[in-house]
Parts: sequence; C-alpha cells; structure tokens
Amino acid sequence: MVTLRYDEGTIRIEDAPDDVARLSFVEADPRSKTHRAPAHRYPFLRRICADRGLRADDRVFDRFDLEPLSTAYDLRGYQTEALENWRDAGDRGVIELPTGSGKTVVAIGAIAALDTPTLVVVPTIDLLEQWAGELESEFGDTTDIGRLGGGDQRLEPITVATYDSAYLRADGIGDRFGLVVFDEVHHLGGEGYRDIARLSAAPARLGLTATFERPDGAHEVIEELLGPVVYRRSADDLAGEHLADYDIKRIEVELTAEERETYEAHQGTFTDYLARSGIQLRSGSDYQELVKRSGSDPEAREALLAKQRARKVMMNADRKVEVLADILGRHREDRIIVFTAYTDLVYELASRFLIPPITNETPADERREILDRFRRGAYSRVVAANVLDEGVDVPDANVAVVLSGSGSEREFTQRLGRVLRPKDLGAADPDADPTRSRAGRAILYEVVTSETAEERVSRRRR
Repeated sequence: MVTLRYDEGTIRIEDAPDDVARLSFVEADPRSKTHRAPAHRYPFLRRICADRGLRADDRVFDRFDLEPLSTAYDLRGYQTEALENWRDAGDRGVIELPTGSGKTVVAIGAIAALDTPTLVVVPTIDLLEQWAGELESEFGDTTDIGRLGGGDQRLEPITVATYDSAYLRADGIGDRFGLVVFDEVHHLGGEGYRDIARLSAAPARLGLTATFERPDGAHEVIEELLGPVVYRRSADDLAGEHLADYDIKRIEVELTAEERETYEAHQGTFTDYLARSGIQLRSGSDYQELVKRSGSDPEAREALLAKQRARKVMMNADRKVEVLADILGRHREDRIIVFTAYTDLVYELASRFLIPPITNETPADERREILDRFRRGAYSRVVAANVLDEGVDVPDANVAVVLSGSGSEREFTQRLGRVLRPKDLGAADPDADPTRSRAGRAILYEVVTSETAEERVSRRRR
C-alpha cells in the first residue's frame, strides 16, 4: 500500500513501488527514506495510483469541517456556460471575462458546487475586503470567512488572502483547501507567487481574469499549474445584452513645437543607443534585459532615462488637457472617470477642473469617501493615476477618458470595463449627437499624441 502525506509543500510518498518512484516528477528523499512529489502534482499522482491498481492510504489533507453550501445567485447564461466548461475540464482552468461581467459570481457558483473548503487569492487589500463581503453575504450563515492580509491572519473553511500573504504561508496551508480561486490570475505568473499554486495540493483550481496572456510568456506557467483557458468572452461578445453597448473614440493631438523638439531629442538619445548597441526590442523580456544592462552600463542608463523623459512629454501633452476640457463640457450630464499615468497631472487636472483626485498617495479612507460620493451622485467625475485599473470596486460610470497609460491590452481592457457595467438599455435616438453618451451606451475616449510611440502602441493594440 502507498501512503501519501502532505509535508511542507510536497507530497511524501511512503513505500512507493518502482513504477511510481520512476515518475519524472517524483524524487527520492534519502533523509526520510521516502519519495516526494510537488504538491500540485497530487491529483495526477492519485490518478496514477488508481490507473495502476495501487491501493493508496491518502493522508494528504487536513481539511476544515464545512457545512453544506448553497448560493442564491441566478447565473446568467454565459456565467453558467463558464462554470460548466470549468467543471467539464476536471474543475481546473482559467475563465476570461471582461471587467463588470460577474467573474466573482462564477467563482461563488464553483464554491457552492464543490462544497469544499476554499482559498480565494486576490492582489489587493481592497479586493480582499470586497471578496470577503460577497462571501459573507452568500455563505456567512453557514461558515465563517477568514482573512489573510491587511493585519488579519485568520484561517476559516472559506478564506480570502492577498497574494503576498498566501505566498508567505503557502507551505503551511497547502493541505487545508480543496479549491483555490486566483482572482486577477495573471499575477500568479510572478516568480514568487507561483509557489502559492505549486505548494498547494488542492485538486480544484480556478483562475479569473479579464486578460490572461502576459507579454513575458508566464501565462504558460499558469496553465501548467491551473489548467488552460476553458472559457473566454470579450466585451464585444457581451455588449448590448449583458453589458452596456459602447463606443471607443480615438482622438489624436499634436505636440506643440516646443514639446516636439524636446520629445525628439530624448527619443533620439534612446534610439541612437539601441542602434549603436545592436539591441532590438521585440518583447517585454528584451526590455528587461536592457534594464539589467543599465545597472552596469552608464550609456544604457542614460538611454532609459531619456526614454522616460520622452514618454512623459508625449503623455502629458498640453493639447490633451484642451481635449479633456472639451469632453467634460460635452458630457456635463454623464458620470466620468479620467485616467492618466502621472500623479502630477492628476493634481493639475483636479485643480483646473475641480475634479476629486485619486492617486497612490490618497489615504484609503479618503479614497473610499470619494468613490462613495461618486456612487451616490454627489460627484459626477473623478480623475485617477493607475489606482482604479484593478482591485478596486469602482461605481458605475458611462464615460471614460484615457489621457495616458502603459499601452498594454490588459490595462486598456480594465479601463474599458469601468464603463461596461450592466445598464438599462434604451433605444438610441438615431438623430442624437454620436459624441454624447446615450442611455445604456458607454463611451471610452483614448487621447493619443500623433507621430509618437504612444500612437504606434495604440495602433498595435487595436
């Protein structure tokens, strides 16, 4: 008989027969005179034992006692399809749905369907609180909801943890849960965070995201640890019936003569260095290699600094502010979120247009107050630098203005999702001004500087 035990992120295999000991992922442990396999290989190890007729004394899990779970959520058609696809894939895989489409609801359906102790891993404290609130509302009468992060270190049959806290405790809690849900699962591709999944024996694994692929290719590692994408729907797929219809309007602005001269000088410093060094930037990993080189090469460091200066010029162009003034005037009756990449610009816009600002410097209590007033209608517009892209419950808006950003598809999708919450869809007036937001229809304005790297990135993303 084979005995299986969980031991600090591994499965210890006692009395392993030769056909198990020879498996590629099993290693001998002379110290304990046993064999070991990575914890995430547990389901496959069990299947191997069953297929080969080996009796297994399975002592891997130290699970919480859990009362039967149920959910009152009435899943929409696409949410039901997503859950069914995940279940058909052996309760493993990634679901990709746009922001605002109810990924949390799908996960709650999975937790209720499996009726097993569950760990939910999230990237931020804000998301930890949001998830804990949803889970307490749905399952609080049946079980306690634990928290790992934000000063709390309390394990319960259903627990929400930040990626940081789950990583620090991964080898000690990998035998406590039968299901692990990774929200914003692209974060799992980070080198350290991967251990959360590697050191867990949980057979059931669910990843949630609006945009799965990573430019560094780490999504392939996530697929190995969780399973592939089992369901994918875009904003276009759901617009109209489940999410608001939307328009994306791209507005190009020119740099002033002074801005153009400054931009070209800095950009030229960067491109000249690339040409002299024979470096080609084809991917994010190529750029990371350049960053590493800058640690020992003064010219590489100066080139990167010049690139940053050029980027700041094109993203903070004066004529972008003029365009924003026009948009704000045109949409006086709408609820607007303005996104920028620079904190200094946020405060400049806040002062000029009397818009509440939110940055990484904004205290948590103040940010919650601003968003609450936006939700209640006391504020009709806010301006933010990056902090509303992910991990924050943002009230409904119907107009987004992207003045600047990283240019990534993920960031753009998240910002679009901020205006795609389900709406009461009304019939559009065919004679209405198409630049004004109509009932149930969202607008995202993307303002880019022409003849710059920003324009090229925008074009590639489209």
